[in-house]
Amino acid sequence: MSATATIGVINISDRASQGVYEDIPGKACVDLLNEWILTSFQVEYAVVPDEKDQIEATLIDFCDNRNCSLVVTTGGTGPAVRDITPEATEAVCEKMLAGFGEEMRRASLQFVPTAILSRQTAGIRGHALIVNLPGKPKAIRENLEAVFPAIPYCIDLIGGSYLETNPSVMKVFRPKNT
Repeated sequence: MSATATIGVINISDRASQGVYEDIPGKACVDLLNEWILTSFQVEYAVVPDEKDQIEATLIDFCDNRNCSLVVTTGGTGPAVRDITPEATEAVCEKMLAGFGEEMRRASLQFVPTAILSRQTAGIRGHALIVNLPGKPKAIRENLEAVFPAIPYCIDLIGGSYLETNPSVMKVFRPKNT
């Protein structure tokens, strides 16, 4: 993998992709990553509509062509008819990591009883970890805080770029070499 990490952020929203409203969720996600990660990284960024083929194509491009070690999506994880981000993610991943979705829903239940309607998930494509997040900035923070401690080590295990975080704001887990 390259010396500088590459992280993909994809906001999945019909209205934001059409310019009806500003892409606040994707920007909130980038702000969190900048707050937590010390490693030098570049961001690949996209806003796409809730169309399965476009989501899949963007995920594949970010993982296979743009060398992202981490791709986070925002939006499209609910039960509404147009919410198909998890299906697109599952279609492009070699392995699914159900624990990510379980932990995000558990964490969200502390704040809202409707967390059980969420369908966040995560999976691996090549050397990239893809994590689906909800579309509201507050929920993005709550969900990503719950699972981020495991993300850098997961990326280590799949051969992605090494991510170091600022331990005063985000402590991650890596086993100690003994």
